[in-house]
Amino acid sequence: MKPLHALAMPTLGAALMCLPLLAGAQETDPDTGLLKAEGWETVRNNCTACHSAKLVTQNSGSRNHWQYLIRWMQDTQGLWEFEDETEEAILDYLAEYYGPKEDTRRPALPRTLMPDNPYPTVTDPG
Repeated sequence: MKPLHALAMPTLGAALMCLPLLAGAQETDPDTGLLKAEGWETVRNNCTACHSAKLVTQNSGSRNHWQYLIRWMQDTQGLWEFEDETEEAILDYLAEYYGPKEDTRRPALPRTLMPDNPYPTVTDPG
């Protein structure tokens, strides 16, 4: 039978190998929850003027998606127009740190696996 310390060494070695990963963990701003990285203060200063940072941190999307949302807010919600440099910083940050997520939702179930709808459907509202 191996001594206890001989069994612990491989486990300790594996744990030590993970330390660089833990050290590289991204710090978040305690007030907003935004990841502290280049551009985060620009996002905080411009985006949280109108809404909670949670609307940023709980969402994700491509650069084009984030730009679409900015244009929608400008067209419908009264968001001001950004200087080009400010908008680029916001889009760079959002695309990098809140970009598309992979494997976060399961695929939709096929209709054949869905239960029957127990509610009556209206075919003619008139």
